[in-house]
Amino acid sequence: MSLADGSVRVLVRVDPEGRGLDLPRYQSDHAAGMDLLAAIGADLHLAPGERSLVSTGLALAIPPGYEGQVRPRSGLAVRAGVTLLNAPGTIDADYRGTLKVVLINHGSEPVTIRRGATIGGGSTIAAEAPAEMLTVARARQVSVQGWKRPVKKPKAPKG
Repeated sequence: MSLADGSVRVLVRVDPEGRGLDLPRYQSDHAAGMDLLAAIGADLHLAPGERSLVSTGLALAIPPGYEGQVRPRSGLAVRAGVTLLNAPGTIDADYRGTLKVVLINHGSEPVTIRRGATIGGGSTIAAEAPAEMLTVARARQVSVQGWKRPVKKPKAPKG
């Protein structure tokens, strides 16, 4: 639900593994995303090239007309070569499961992720208008503006 100040209210369920961790929040007045934290019970060791699904311990109720996005942390990528494998990740407005991110170590050294480490940034944005998929017989029937009729060449006059 959009509020009078333009912000969006997102309801959050804290799962057992997320208890004791801070809720996502902006770290500065002009931050575009909120920090998402690793809700893991033990240290996670990522070898170079290894990937892992990491829980945030949170389930979000994104309101209709919006989507959540999960983006990599630039500091984690620069320092350790760790990023999100599917970035940006989309959280649909009707998804109510626990939010998890796929971390991958693109670096040359093993990396340890500890409980409460910032593993990504989350933001809520207005979703694009719903799309309707239609089939066409030929690609030339489609223009940048949408549909167009195939151009028929005029017939040569007889005679």
